[in-house]
Amino acid sequence: MDKPLIVGVDGSDPSLRALDWAVDEAVVHGVPLRVVHASRWEWYEGHEPSFGINRSSVQVLSDHIAAAAVERALRRTTAVKVTSEVLPEDPALALVRLSTEAGAVVVGSRGRGELAELLLGSVSLSVAAHAAAPVIVVRGREENLPGGPRTVALGIDDPEEAAPAVEFAFREAQARNASLTAVHAWRCPAREIPDFPTTVHEEHQERAAAQVDAAVRDAAAAHPEVTVHRETAEGHARTVLLGLARTADLLVVGARRRKGHIGMQLGPVNHAVLHHAQCPVAVVPHA
Repeated sequence: MDKPLIVGVDGSDPSLRALDWAVDEAVVHGVPLRVVHASRWEWYEGHEPSFGINRSSVQVLSDHIAAAAVERALRRTTAVKVTSEVLPEDPALALVRLSTEAGAVVVGSRGRGELAELLLGSVSLSVAAHAAAPVIVVRGREENLPGGPRTVALGIDDPEEAAPAVEFAFREAQARNASLTAVHAWRCPAREIPDFPTTVHEEHQERAAAQVDAAVRDAAAAHPEVTVHRETAEGHARTVLLGLARTADLLVVGARRRKGHIGMQLGPVNHAVLHHAQCPVAVVPHA
């Protein structure tokens, strides 16, 4: 990662956890950290603004949130350059726009508004679905935060499209001296048929193992310092990945772009891990 790391903050506890995670991420990669606060953030998450709102008060609050975030980051480390921006625009659109200038965008799992009880906030989901750069949604256990990940889990779907997610996962593992577990989930529904031949089951398993090998081969050669565990698992991909997230410190998944008027949309597996994973999740767009 050579571009700056961008983190979105709104003053909420989830965004402050994301800020702490982003600080550690910037340190291990040696890149600057840009703290971004969009002044309409709290409205986007469900707050209904009053027609009599004092714009100067909003600006003061926004400046305070950004300044407090920078102060918190500098208390955590002085090893990286930290800057802040206050933008009077929609937070999701702002972070998506800025993602073209970022090595990655980091966001919290929920926002400040009255919809904060949702498993994943609307800003985080929208940014994960549309950003040009990898998006890391910081969620899960508190112990994932200090010191950064030591185990990186990588979900592999189509090995021909997995290269960006694979490379991202290997860079994360190498930067943090972590091991990497690459897994491909597969299913053979016909197995439930009576007298189903075991050879067919074995063929599915062997094909899955070959897909994992093909997906990680080049990255493993380029990052020989990373210990790689190649795994296959029979079952639904979302179930397998959520199982890995229980013990992993970072889960990396790819996101396929679907052509349409609203840009990239996330599939059901992406939605499942973003809403339920017990560790931070990195969503990496396919090339």
